[in-house]
This record gives sequence, C-alpha cells and structure tokens, in this order.
Amino acid sequence: MTLSVHTNNGAMLALQALNQTNREIDDVQLRLNTGFKVVGAKDNAAIYAIAQNQRADVSAFNAVKQSLDRAISISDVALAAGESISDLLVQMKEKVVAANDPSLDAASRAAYNEDFEALRDQIQTVLENARFDGANILDGSLTNGIEVLADADASNVITVSTEDLSISGSIVSITTTDNLSTITAASATLTRLSASIENVNAALARVGSTAKKLETHEIFVSKLQDTLMSGIGNLVDADLATESARLQALQVKQQLGVQALSIANSQPQLILSLFQ
Repeated sequence: MTLSVHTNNGAMLALQALNQTNREIDDVQLRLNTGFKVVGAKDNAAIYAIAQNQRADVSAFNAVKQSLDRAISISDVALAAGESISDLLVQMKEKVVAANDPSLDAASRAAYNEDFEALRDQIQTVLENARFDGANILDGSLTNGIEVLADADASNVITVSTEDLSISGSIVSITTTDNLSTITAASATLTRLSASIENVNAALARVGSTAKKLETHEIFVSKLQDTLMSGIGNLVDADLATESARLQALQVKQQLGVQALSIANSQPQLILSLFQ
C-alpha cells in the first residue's frame, strides 16, 4: 500500500461506505415518519404509479357513494310519501264503502263526502312534499327518472324510475271530480279507488325494490373501497417493526463507519514516523 499525503484510498472508501449508510438511515427515517415504504416515484416508479391509479379509483368511489346516498334519500322520501298515500287511500275506501249504503240520509252522505274530499286533497299535499334535494319521483315532474353513478369510470349508471302518483293519473285513477253525493257516484268512485290502491301498492313495491338495489350497491362499493385501500397498503405501507430494527442496525453500522473513517484518516500520519 502506497503511503501518500495526497491520496488516501482507505479514507475515500470508508467515506463512501459511511455516506451510503447515512443515505439508508435517511430512507428508513422517512419510512418511519410517513409510514410508507414508497413515498414518491423516486422510491419505486412502477409501484408508485400503480398505487396512484388505485388511489384515484378510491377517490372516484367517494363520488359514487355520494350519488348513491342522494338517490337512496330520494327513494326513502318517496317511499315514506307513497306509504302515506296508500294509507290515505285505505281511509278513503272506508268512507266510500260507507257511502255505498243506500240507507244513508243526505246529511250522513254529505259528511262522508266531505271526509273523502279532505283525504283526497291530502294526497296532493303529500305529493308536493315528497321532495329531496329538488327531486320528486312521485309527482310526475321527472319523466326519465334519475340516473345514479355506479362505477369509478362513470360509464355505468343505475336508473331510479319515477312513479306518478298524481290524482287522475294512471296509478291513482280517482279524479278531482269524484264524490260521494249519490250512491251511483260512490259506486263508480269505489271502482277507481280499489284500482288505485292496488296500483299504488305495486308502485311502492317497485320503488322499494330500486331502493334496496341502491343500498346493496352502496355496500358493495364500500367493500370495494376497503379492498382497494388494503391493496394499496400492501404496495406502499412500510413494516414499521422491520424498519425500526433496521434503523438500529444502521445506527450501529454508522458508528462503525465513523470509526473506520477515523482510522483511515490517521494512516498518513505514519509518514511522519519515517522522518524521525
């Protein structure tokens, strides 16, 4: 080995090793601080790109869940209103059947007719209030239904169909002119009212089925998000126990590297002993 005051190969090698150890310590400390083994593209470009794509999907599914939540709320409001309308129709049927009694006097028939009309007017009030976030799927204002996001690419949708429960419609066929003033009118009203009750219950079944479908899909989206987050964690999360043990080993290695560099730096002083 050549002794020289200009070039100290041993010191340079020791310094390189120490610098490498310091860089490894910095990496471990970053993982401990952030909890990630892949923080940026510099750490692992391929894994980082995959993780970012999956994070984008997870974020997009938040928008899907918001869309589903809105649709579920609209359906829940519609179901509550529809059930109220069904109850009103049942109450109306009681009045109409009673009004079909030929032995009723004029005063009693008028009282039944007044109750009937009050219940019929209440249906319209319920319809007008069956609204959530500006959407009402029971009053006929939405002819094409409501489309809800179903996936992260916004390429598929779930359609919430409308059910028009307006009076004089195809479902609620009783009209604003129906009355119980005569037994003939009461009989005709009873026919339309019975059909309306069956139609409303069928419409409620359809709305309920769609609401259940939305809730089921939201549960699936939540599970899918959890699975994606777990997958991202497998790719980029650091094993903190392993990193902690590695840090301790590197710190020992760092101390040894400092001592090795100190020894290498002292070697040129051997030259002085040659001139004594």
